[in-house]
Amino acid sequence: MRAGSGWSGEVHEAGARFIPQLWHVGVMRDPRTGPYPNPDLPSVSPSGMFKPGGKVVYEPMTKAQIRDVVDSFARAAVSARELGCDGVEIHGAHGYILDQFLWSELNKRDDEYGGDAIQRTRFGVELIEGIRAAVGPDFPLVLRISQWKQQDYKARLAETPELLKAIFQPLADAGVDIFHCSERRYWDIEFPGSPWNFAGWIKHLTGRPTITVGSVGLAGAMSVTELGAQTAVSTDLRPLADRVARGEFDIVAVGRALLTDPAWARKVKEGRFDELLPFSKSALDILT
Repeated sequence: MRAGSGWSGEVHEAGARFIPQLWHVGVMRDPRTGPYPNPDLPSVSPSGMFKPGGKVVYEPMTKAQIRDVVDSFARAAVSARELGCDGVEIHGAHGYILDQFLWSELNKRDDEYGGDAIQRTRFGVELIEGIRAAVGPDFPLVLRISQWKQQDYKARLAETPELLKAIFQPLADAGVDIFHCSERRYWDIEFPGSPWNFAGWIKHLTGRPTITVGSVGLAGAMSVTELGAQTAVSTDLRPLADRVARGEFDIVAVGRALLTDPAWARKVKEGRFDELLPFSKSALDILT
């Protein structure tokens, strides 16, 4: 498809921009339990473990497999550019494959892709460098990152700002333009003694623009694992807007509120807060 033609051209003509998110969930994909493509193929991960302290369920990735995954991301990014997308986002959070390499609990390798926190960035750095080389310097590259994991909500890659910078500065230098910083609740502070959240610290430490996300638009924190849970919407977004204005972070992402109410952004822009719809976990069922 020629860039700017078809549906991509329609998006741009409407005044919007769009960036697809590229995923590789690694060992989070269990072909034995889910309706996944190619169920005959095993999942891959740095050390073959699904959760901390768990048993090895698959063989650790070979270096050839690592190279294949890096190359597949680069090819996908090139395809996105050719389709007319305005950039790509790499999902490197929530215990997916890039995060599995960063996390000491799942990366027990003794080669150059394992080791201490800095050494464990090698896979991510090679992946970002591969994409950047393939798409060129002027194609925006976003990286979604998190401290928490689906396997452990309390997990942390870094307990100090110094270690956080040591982990993510190499990824920034490899070619990341924007960090999409996932928290379960955006209002949580990242380190004691500072009001900044995760996105605020990443911006301060790396100098890159950041996106904040996590229960934006919800009146209270909730877990999507709570069956039948519902939460009201937040009608006071001024504190969030003030933090953007102060430069703590640059962009705000909205997830769950939009699943229930696709017109959320327009309603907020027009001040129609009384029309906002509450979020319910049942909204997630539509995605499955």
